[in-house]
Amino acid sequence: MTTPRPAELSAAEARRIALRAQGFLGTPDRKAGVRGILRHLGAVQLDTISVLARSHELIPYARLGAVGRKTVEDAYWTPPATDGTPSQPHAFEYWSHAACILPVEEWPHFAFRRRAYRARPHWNHELPDGAYDQVIKQLRAEGPLTATELGGAKRTSEWWDWSGTKVAVERALMYGEVVCVTRRGWKRVYDLAERAVPAALLHDELDDAECLRRLVRLAGQSLGVGTRADIADYHRLKGEQVDSVIADSGLVPVTVEGWGKPAWADPAALQAPPRGRHRTTLLSPFDSLVWERARTERVFGFTHRLEAYVPKPKRVYGYFAMPVLAGGRLVGRVDPAREGRTLVAKQVTLDGPKAVPAVARALIEAASWVDCTDVRVERVDAPELREPLAVELARALA
Repeated sequence: MTTPRPAELSAAEARRIALRAQGFLGTPDRKAGVRGILRHLGAVQLDTISVLARSHELIPYARLGAVGRKTVEDAYWTPPATDGTPSQPHAFEYWSHAACILPVEEWPHFAFRRRAYRARPHWNHELPDGAYDQVIKQLRAEGPLTATELGGAKRTSEWWDWSGTKVAVERALMYGEVVCVTRRGWKRVYDLAERAVPAALLHDELDDAECLRRLVRLAGQSLGVGTRADIADYHRLKGEQVDSVIADSGLVPVTVEGWGKPAWADPAALQAPPRGRHRTTLLSPFDSLVWERARTERVFGFTHRLEAYVPKPKRVYGYFAMPVLAGGRLVGRVDPAREGRTLVAKQVTLDGPKAVPAVARALIEAASWVDCTDVRVERVDAPELREPLAVELARALA
């Protein structure tokens, strides 16, 4: 029996498959709103930076448009029921690509990571005697609490100098005994997993291989098509972990024009060509469409790097440069800020004159979403495009 040749995809086909897999082109879960986007992506990254909004709010905005920010929060974190009894969450926070919001039904498939944390011999913070048991006891008695309410998050003002209580509750989070059930003023609110995770899901019965097969399959579905490194990066697996299960994951081998490396695709993504258009939008630098630099360069021919942690004199595109997605391509970058009700584009990078209308539209829509009534551009990397951009903005704002 001969092995069938892998499907061959052009670079354009791979790009459109990736856009559909990431919720931008004609995906059925768009109608399910924010929760549908979370299930479709499998992971939404969290980050402390808030310029226009926090990254986990920007993810559904990019795909659905002007979703209310409270609507986004309520979709991730189920609010308490009106009769006073707690309702089951739709999501939980855990370590995936980074700190991520994950669909609660995937709790069993992170058992491999919880086991690895429990077996971990070294930690960055020492755990004081008795602190772990005290945190569990307090949560059991008092219900959901922040680290501050548990006794204090820090010993000093330094962000890394955690208190014994914070060390204990974060350790319990990694072990799976405690869950972050929401964020309050960006502070994690912790509760016991036995109360927060539906009973049918609250187990670590799946072996490592089954967990890895599921996460590799999910990564392939969320990417549409990806290399070994792409698939491993999505939930931060090791390359050898991907290798151990990919043959049984349901993904199929493909070749992609110009990629130069073997790739795998979701077979459903190959059955019908992606159709439709997507909205023109700013993307969070932590959006899963662009969060992996090498893949973004390979798929879009676009160099993307978060420079928030780069010393200011060494920044090229700005503190929180947001790629602009238009017409299936990344056509520019905007480094935004807010001054009162003005959205300030501190730095704009355009991929030629054709990108001007798209970038203007993205700026106007983003401004409206965050209740800004004006847009001001401070710097355009190509000076000759500054005036055309100003004209487009003025036309849209008129």
